[in-house]
Amino acid sequence: MSSPFFILFIGIIIIHVLICGCSHLNDEIQISTIFKEANDLFSQGSYVPSLIRYEQVLEKYPPSGDRALFEMGVVYAYPGNGQKDYQKSLGCFQNLLKDYPDSGYRKDSEMMIFHINNVTLKDKTITDLQTTIELLQKEMKKRESETGKDHQKIEELEQVVKSRENEIRVLQREVFALQKGPADKILIEKEERRLTLMAQGKVLKTYKIALGGNPVGPKERQGDNKTPEGIYSIDSRNKDSQHHLSLHISYPNEKDKKRAGEIRVSPGGNIMIHGLKNGLSWVGESHIEADWTNGCIAVTDEEIEEIARLSPNGTVVEIRP
Repeated sequence: MSSPFFILFIGIIIIHVLICGCSHLNDEIQISTIFKEANDLFSQGSYVPSLIRYEQVLEKYPPSGDRALFEMGVVYAYPGNGQKDYQKSLGCFQNLLKDYPDSGYRKDSEMMIFHINNVTLKDKTITDLQTTIELLQKEMKKRESETGKDHQKIEELEQVVKSRENEIRVLQREVFALQKGPADKILIEKEERRLTLMAQGKVLKTYKIALGGNPVGPKERQGDNKTPEGIYSIDSRNKDSQHHLSLHISYPNEKDKKRAGEIRVSPGGNIMIHGLKNGLSWVGESHIEADWTNGCIAVTDEEIEEIARLSPNGTVVEIRP
């Protein structure tokens, strides 16, 4: 941690804070507040007011517009939204790809466009089938002698419609589950510096991470700056930590305690998945240029908010070398 690169990194942080002052931090607080209000309104089923909050971010804080566009696209496509509009949803994701080419939401937006196009195509198929049924019903009135045959055709087409409607409902649930979770497992791969959220064996989302300053090998003792390896779980969370938000991992497990006991040392503890240090959210994804924690797993502030929302207490955490 005393390398020339780290000293330069800290120097850049201090200079940026001195230049930008408090105004940037105030903007970050305001943006976070608006996003929280929008998410709360969405959870309450107030979709129009939620969309208005996201539009405020687009108007006042364009650098955060990619996240606002992504969340708006999810709201417009949400199956529970009685006024859902797939075209507006597609417009949000397409604008994100056009206006924010380097956005971290780009991959997920492309995936959402693919799924929504599938749903739209099946909607059109159902409409065409329903039109065919109506034409057959009119024809039945003119040809009483062929009523039995027409009834059979109608019943067959109605079965096809029901099948396609079930497919759409499944697709809608999958589209929403991809972004709203919850996850049932967090996979952390230390060598790849990657955290993956999973649900029922499917990947929900991946994140780039920073580890402890001494990342190779499992954690053995307090103060060794190593990130643990093994099977754990999220057992609590701390919204008032020194970092933006923290999810506590159940380290040490029995194996960790036994290993530490054999060499007569304390195994340590307080291992977290957390965001950036308070006041440094503007550092963003550049934090992954160095392993800077004391053994924890670090992501950006926006990412830890999403991980916390998708990962309830009790979520399994597997940390691989």
